[in-house]
Amino acid sequence: MYMVEAVIRPEKLDEVKEALDDAGYPGMTVIDVKGRGRQRGIVHRYRDEEYRIDLLDKILLKVAVPTENDVEKVIDIICKHAKTGKPGDGMIFVISLEDAVRVRTRERGEDALSTEE
Repeated sequence: MYMVEAVIRPEKLDEVKEALDDAGYPGMTVIDVKGRGRQRGIVHRYRDEEYRIDLLDKILLKVAVPTENDVEKVIDIICKHAKTGKPGDGMIFVISLEDAVRVRTRERGEDALSTEE
C-alpha cells in the first residue's frame, strides 16, 4: 500500500479531483497549506518597489492506493491535470504504508482502501 501526496496549485484542485474520481480514486484528503520550492516564492512589483511573497498558497492532496500500478496511474492523472508548465506546479511524494484501518468496520490493509461498500 502507498500514500501519494501531491502539492499542487489551488486552482487545479477541482480538475485533479474530478479526474481522480473518474479514474476510480474517489477517496482523498485535501489540506490547505503554504509552501515554496526552488523559486523561493514570487516577486511582485508595486510602484517601483519589489516585494517577495515567499510562502505561497498550495493544496496538499493525499490519496492512499493499494498497488504500485495504482501509484503510477494516480501520478499520471495528477501530472496531467495539475500541470500549467510554469514554476510552482508542485511536487508528488510516494510513501509506503504499513497498514490502513477503516474506522467504521475495522477492515485492514487493502480492504480498508476499497471503494466498494
